[in-house]
Amino acid sequence: MSPADPSTAAITGRGAVIASVETFHVPVPFRRDFVLGSGPVGAAGALGDVVFVRIETSDGTVGWGEQRALPSWSYETARTIMDVIHHDLAPLLQGLTPFDVELFHRRASTALSPSVSNGFPFARAAIDVALHDAAGHLAGLPVHQLLGGRIADRIPLCSAIGVGPTEVVAEHARDSREYHAFKVKVRGDLEADRASILAVVEEAGGKPIWLDANQSYRPSQLLRLARALEDIPSVQCIEQPVPSTDWAGMRRLRRDLTLPLAIDEGSFTATDLARSAHLEAADMVVIKVCKSGGLRAAQRTAAVAQAHGIEILASGLTDCGIGFAAALHLFSAMDLALPAELNGPELLAELYVEGLDITGAVATVPRGPGLGVRVDEERIRGTALATASARVSG
Repeated sequence: MSPADPSTAAITGRGAVIASVETFHVPVPFRRDFVLGSGPVGAAGALGDVVFVRIETSDGTVGWGEQRALPSWSYETARTIMDVIHHDLAPLLQGLTPFDVELFHRRASTALSPSVSNGFPFARAAIDVALHDAAGHLAGLPVHQLLGGRIADRIPLCSAIGVGPTEVVAEHARDSREYHAFKVKVRGDLEADRASILAVVEEAGGKPIWLDANQSYRPSQLLRLARALEDIPSVQCIEQPVPSTDWAGMRRLRRDLTLPLAIDEGSFTATDLARSAHLEAADMVVIKVCKSGGLRAAQRTAAVAQAHGIEILASGLTDCGIGFAAALHLFSAMDLALPAELNGPELLAELYVEGLDITGAVATVPRGPGLGVRVDEERIRGTALATASARVSG
């Protein structure tokens, strides 16, 4: 479809169309170990894979997106994210302006069938965030105003404490005392998990504790763990204890648990959450920009949650500063059940942006145009393991 196609012009109107897309595969260093119940995410001094996306319009306006590649959590690798963006998604931007987010996603869903959920959401989310950033710069507005405006200027943060020896878990909790809640990863080992949870309780001073099993438990095991924690009022919920496709297991656990049950890996889209609501399989939902496939899709999940009385938990996937800023804009308009678990600043040694304001484990929602942060483009280009570029139009 050419930029002059009247069917496109009727939707997009006149304006700065997307001219080019670049991607950068950057190895991002971690500042501390972080292990989930499903496997390691990163280790102190080790590197994690991040794909940065830069779009530029015909008038020179630039928008940035990013996506962490973590195939042990979801299937997309850095290589597939870059390939999908350049071979499949970049051509779909032809003739579009940064404001044509919904049309881009309509084309993407047609080209890459979503099957039972959504297709290549991580790659799509990276483009989506870059479109919003560029649109904000063109309009002179922060992203949260493009999404309907914020209800909060500042977002309290939750510390993310990975699986590990009890003494290491306790040390991390002590180091994170300024945080406003603690998300404790558990691994399906009843005694080790109980010891880790109690170690965090000891250090947390009554602050909320949010447990995350990352699919590592069987229902019967989980019930035993929950019974062992019944006398600890600060434990607020348990997230995704069973495999993502075990909707029946989630339904049984919600019926039998007194602890609220949150769904994460089992709910990527608004449609996924509607299914879980119909099954009465969740009290809470974890929303992430990456698994939603972008900011507007995440908002649709939040709308389904609100309509069904399901509480919202905010999270990310160890994002650098671009993804972190995008999440702040998104979650600034939502009523969150607990402090946001946006753990990039806590766990990463580099964020590749300037302009974030985090004080006392509270993040201020950026107010500048677009994402409201200054991207360190020179460092991204200088440290990239691989790059790719595509002309879209012009």
